[in-house]
Amino acid sequence: MRVTKDLVAASATPMVLGILAEGESYGYAILRRINELSGGELDWTEGLLYPLLHRLERLGHVESSWQSVAGERRRKYYRITRSGLAELAEQRRQWDTVVGALKQVWRGSGDFRPFTAIPLEGQA
Repeated sequence: MRVTKDLVAASATPMVLGILAEGESYGYAILRRINELSGGELDWTEGLLYPLLHRLERLGHVESSWQSVAGERRRKYYRITRSGLAELAEQRRQWDTVVGALKQVWRGSGDFRPFTAIPLEGQA
């Protein structure tokens, strides 16, 4: 199963902010963490991640700095800001609302039998 692009896009900001709330990280490590958290179902590309990180940085939710590790090339590390933590809290409130509503809808829909059209009133 692959998660649709719409759902990936909708969840990208809270996902990245949540990972950075765990501690600073660099791009490749963020991609690995997303893959790990999703059991391989979310296979993001750099083309998705880096524009998002740059947007979050422009908004002031993330800061970055170049760091060198002995024996490795320089990496750009990202860390969440206070503004980013506030945005993460807001995103979480919104997702809690969406997930809660979905759970209620799904609880009432039983075993997800294939859709069969229900005739409108006056049709048979």
